[in-house]
Amino acid sequence: MTAFARRQTAGLALLAVVAAASVLAGPEHLLGLARRLADRPVVFGVLLVGVYLVRPLLAWPTTLVAVLAGYAYGPVAGFPVALAGTTASALLPFLVARYVGAGSGLVARLGDSGERFFAATGDLRGMVASRLAPAPSDPVSAAAGLSGVSTGAFVAGTAVGEVPWTVAAVLAGSSLDRLSTAGLNAIGWELLAAAAAVAVALLAGPAYRAASARR
Repeated sequence: MTAFARRQTAGLALLAVVAAASVLAGPEHLLGLARRLADRPVVFGVLLVGVYLVRPLLAWPTTLVAVLAGYAYGPVAGFPVALAGTTASALLPFLVARYVGAGSGLVARLGDSGERFFAATGDLRGMVASRLAPAPSDPVSAAAGLSGVSTGAFVAGTAVGEVPWTVAAVLAGSSLDRLSTAGLNAIGWELLAAAAAVAVALLAGPAYRAASARR
């Protein structure tokens, strides 16, 4: 088996693990532990680091962990903690996708589509728009890895594009008296619409230039 084939096999195995973990692991136990540790900021910080590391494997949304940061640290300290954790956590599927490579078939077509998208928008603009769009974080990260986005543009674009989602989640967490799954809905339709509008505005120029070039 070639090195590339081994990477593809490892990628498929990891995807299967993520799918199984997302079905079997819910956030209820995490929320109970977070409630018990909320008054111990250092220990809670260790918990957050661990959760951010395993979050992609469990397919948990980034806003879930940002809510925890807001709950324990409040909006002022919780925001930079949550934004740094979200950005670092997004790197994991990005680097895995880059290591595995596009291969062939559907994955190759996704990689080709991503390359055309980022070629039209530029890496940084494309990443910011992708993060602002109401799309799941980890598929966006994996698509960027398959598309050859530079690591610097990925990190910067993720940090900028995740700001509104992180602010909303941290504020929601800081306002909770008690953590529960019912209180984790941090994203309202107003924020979804506003972020989507900004993403569309960022992509309007590249889309127009691409359409003009095809005429």
